[in-house]
Amino acid sequence: MRIIETLSDKIEEELCDAKDYAMLALEQREERPQLAQAFYDLSTDELRHMGILHTEVVKLIEDYRRANGEPPADMLARYEYLHGRHIKKAAEVKSLQAMFRER
Repeated sequence: MRIIETLSDKIEEELCDAKDYAMLALEQREERPQLAQAFYDLSTDELRHMGILHTEVVKLIEDYRRANGEPPADMLARYEYLHGRHIKKAAEVKSLQAMFRER
């Protein structure tokens, strides 16, 4: 399903943006606290967007199962691979966000 690949690409983009914003928040924390907070808020919003997209991927897979049975092994393998990458990246972002909150 191409839509799952598209959504996975969008999830990746959200995670990259979330990381970028979290790093900017840390960089600006001392000199520009209001700007740093804005960057932090944007980072958390990007993670929320990622969660919304992930929920839609899961729904698509569930819908496929209901209509057609088990998805093809290659489709599930690709999903599992990308999902694993996304989990690792999300953990990195959450770690950066935690560093920001620990002022």
